[in-house]
Amino acid sequence: MENILTNSTAASRRTRWARFLTVLGPGLVVMLADTDAGSVITAAQSGAQWNYRLLLLQLILAPILYVVQELTIRLGIVSRKGHGDLIHEYFGRGWAWLSVGTLIIACVGALLSELSGLAGVGLLFGVPSWATMLVVVTGLLLMAFTGSYVSVERIAMAVGAFELVFIVVAWQAKPVFSPMLHGMVDIPWHDHQYLYLVAANIGAVIMPWMVFYQQSAVVEKKLTVADLPAARMDTMAGAIITQVIMAAVLIATAATLGQHGSSGSIDTVQGIAKAITPFLGENVGKILFGLGMSGAALVATIVVSLTAARTLGELLGVKHSLEHEPREAPWFYGMYAVSLAGGGLLVASGADLVALSVGVQVMNALLLPVVLGFLYLLARRLPEPYRLQGSYAWVVACTIAITAGFGVYGGITGIVN
Repeated sequence: MENILTNSTAASRRTRWARFLTVLGPGLVVMLADTDAGSVITAAQSGAQWNYRLLLLQLILAPILYVVQELTIRLGIVSRKGHGDLIHEYFGRGWAWLSVGTLIIACVGALLSELSGLAGVGLLFGVPSWATMLVVVTGLLLMAFTGSYVSVERIAMAVGAFELVFIVVAWQAKPVFSPMLHGMVDIPWHDHQYLYLVAANIGAVIMPWMVFYQQSAVVEKKLTVADLPAARMDTMAGAIITQVIMAAVLIATAATLGQHGSSGSIDTVQGIAKAITPFLGENVGKILFGLGMSGAALVATIVVSLTAARTLGELLGVKHSLEHEPREAPWFYGMYAVSLAGGGLLVASGADLVALSVGVQVMNALLLPVVLGFLYLLARRLPEPYRLQGSYAWVVACTIAITAGFGVYGGITGIVN
């Protein structure tokens, strides 16, 4: 009898792991995309300017990120509809177009930031921007036009895994544990520049396009309510990993620039590389940093370009899935191709994208109340037992209010300054 129970428990454990591995993907991909080029730059600035004083925030943001994205997978799995579709269904076409229209602008701005990051990595190794853009855009077009959702998901996870290199970079920077602990609790709440970076870090972690992407991804992957526990594990693992990576970037710059009296603004790929690599060895540091940044920017490029094409397809009422052949979904693949090719041409032209990037960051911050507000209201309309309700609904409401509030603060501060 004991052997039977033991075998049954082992079989049940294997079944749970098999289901988790089948479901694994949407949460991990969107979280790896969350640690994009702009997020890496924000984390690097945090470490360079404030040493370890923003490290505790990275740990706090992990559960907040999970709370937000868990609502997303719940909506997608239960409703079997994308985020734009649900807004249209419950609030009307006008609100749906308003939300999706601003999202598309945010996706285009994010796409330019990611492609600029990849071009910056190419320049580190002497590759001109036009050549980098040609390789990246061609590769991503072939990926989408010849692959299914599952294959694209696997490619995204594979390239995103290079972000783990930042953990190696942080370790090689040899941070000292005692100053790290002291810095985590030494919080200058009355300093406006510090509060601005707090808002910037929140905006770098909670991004509007993440909600749209993950909800569409779980629908496209055909997950059911039986997959909800595994999907939550996928999302939780992704939230932890992405914040560990953000913390690693912050630690690396804090242990180098922050501890050597060379703090200052670091707002380019080349600037971060130059700040870190002297303490790691130029060649090794450049390779490690190049791999990490490339992984971050590539997976984010895949996510934001697919998000824009999918969401537009939802509202236009046309096929918008990678499971369809290009001839079956010409609008979807066309929008995907145009966004990539247009972004690549603009970055390769050497155009000054600094002003655009600032504008996109401000818009993303101001968009948070709209996106998170709709997310909360939609979750309150789910059928039992998946509806957001009770004391947890109050916890989520407070979390969203604080997060959106800091996002608006950061946006307004950016406009004023």
